[in-house]
Amino acid sequence: MTAESISDAYRRLASAQKGHARGAPGYSVYINRRIGRFLAACAHRWGLTPNHATIISAAHTFAALVILLLVTPSAWGGIVVAVLLVLGYAWDSADGQLARLRGGGSLSGEWLDHFIDAFKLASIHLVVLVALWWHTPFRDTAWLVVPLVFSVVQVVTFFGMLLNDLLKGKVGVRSTHSRGGGTLRRSMLLVPTDYGLLCLIFVLWGWLSVFLVMYTALCLLNGGFLLLAAVKWFREIRALESSDA
Repeated sequence: MTAESISDAYRRLASAQKGHARGAPGYSVYINRRIGRFLAACAHRWGLTPNHATIISAAHTFAALVILLLVTPSAWGGIVVAVLLVLGYAWDSADGQLARLRGGGSLSGEWLDHFIDAFKLASIHLVVLVALWWHTPFRDTAWLVVPLVFSVVQVVTFFGMLLNDLLKGKVGVRSTHSRGGGTLRRSMLLVPTDYGLLCLIFVLWGWLSVFLVMYTALCLLNGGFLLLAAVKWFREIRALESSDA
């Protein structure tokens, strides 16, 4: 166990913060990162590793998904699910910050982090679909298409971001999500694409009609973002080809 206190570790992280990534939306930057910073300081004091933080994040998310699957939608159930998802997301931020406290991360840790991210993005919407089918009057309605579309949108967006950065890295170009390029205005405009906002709307799970309206709105906004981003990413990659010619 490290001798450094939680408050000292927190201050060390706070003083070493870099600019946020250009594509980082507001909740992730101004709320989730700060919760994650506190959790990282606690984890550092307790002697946990970044991989431990990633596994804790996955456990919180998995617990939320199990509740969605097995428990009839209710106000209290939605609050519990939202809290678990929010904590899972905060621990996801904590693993990288904990790695910085310990002097740097590892390739295997980065792989595990991205693997868990891909799992949660693919599964959360499919779990919503199954929960709506099992537990609600919406089982034979067009609402069931929404989580299918949302799952495709978020998985493709995640893959597109990783692929874009991978291809840029092959030619020595800075990542699309490099630190230091973000602004407050940009972060606020991107809030609808924030996974943290998706976590929060599950507080409406006990009021399914309201939840589905909000959930569908997020799906449409994320779909619009993907279309615009895909055009931008393709043009960037094409420009790299032209510069190499």
